[in-house]
Amino acid sequence: MMFRTLGRNGPKVSAIGLGCMGMSDMYGANDRTESIATIHAALDAGITLLDTGDFYGMGHNELLLGEALAAMPRDSYQLSVKFGAQRGPDGAWLGYDERPAAVKTALAYSLKRLRTDYIDIYRPARLDPNVPIEDTVGAIADLVKAGYVRALGLSEMGVQTIRRAHAVLPVADLQIEYSLVTRGIEAAILPACRELGIGITAYGVLSRGLISGHWSKQRNTDGRDFRTHSPRFQGANLDHNLALVEQLRAIAESRGASTAQLAIAWVLARGDDIVPLVGARTRKRLQEALGSLDITLGAEELEAIERAVPPGAAAGERYSAQGMASLDSER
Repeated sequence: MMFRTLGRNGPKVSAIGLGCMGMSDMYGANDRTESIATIHAALDAGITLLDTGDFYGMGHNELLLGEALAAMPRDSYQLSVKFGAQRGPDGAWLGYDERPAAVKTALAYSLKRLRTDYIDIYRPARLDPNVPIEDTVGAIADLVKAGYVRALGLSEMGVQTIRRAHAVLPVADLQIEYSLVTRGIEAAILPACRELGIGITAYGVLSRGLISGHWSKQRNTDGRDFRTHSPRFQGANLDHNLALVEQLRAIAESRGASTAQLAIAWVLARGDDIVPLVGARTRKRLQEALGSLDITLGAEELEAIERAVPPGAAAGERYSAQGMASLDSER
């Protein structure tokens, strides 16, 4: 396993992290036994960074990780945890609560579910429009001083919010969507993070499976699958986006790699300060993703990939209109 440092002074983590959300939520049915086996396989392969959120399955994902990690030495992995998103018993999204008391309460519950004494990287899931970011980060600073949190992370924040947060407590990393078909951070957010010494943990590196090479128009999804309603997976948008994938597939096959491996390798090549999170739910998909670490892309290959999928080539937004409106990073 290769390793990278999150930001100028953040933790040293595996070059690829495991995003665990899909094991509990957003992508339809899941298999608990296979999920735990996949977490163990990731650790065996040298992955140390495990990403979750207290609202993934309303606590289910943290409980799953707590069970999977129970016998593992605590210093053998790092937990990245998002908080703040509010959900009803029917799974409905109810907004965000990142008041200082809510931050500390959320952390207390996460520690219990994860069966741990501390969180390595703690981050608000989105910007709470009703709470100054300084107040939220100030609460996390208190938790750092008390030893319950090791480092501050952010998620889907814009440049001004990042600067304001960083002025209160150094930010280790910004978690944000970044892939061949989602490159909005390159204009202002990525340069600002590099100026401040903040790392990037990139989620959605396969655009939720869209550019994995495994998606097709014939694939069935159930009502619990986020992609059933995602703009990029609908109608003419999907036709357009799958055509892009076929161009990527041709380049990948010329390297003896899979389309997913090429897409992840592209993210890895964007800088040593970027750590892709792969949302593998099975050992098979995890093993495929790990193969991207063996791919070094030369200048000609990178140019070919850029020609096949230039910036802005994807059809459709990455979230619904309501979802996009909640993103400080898109303002």
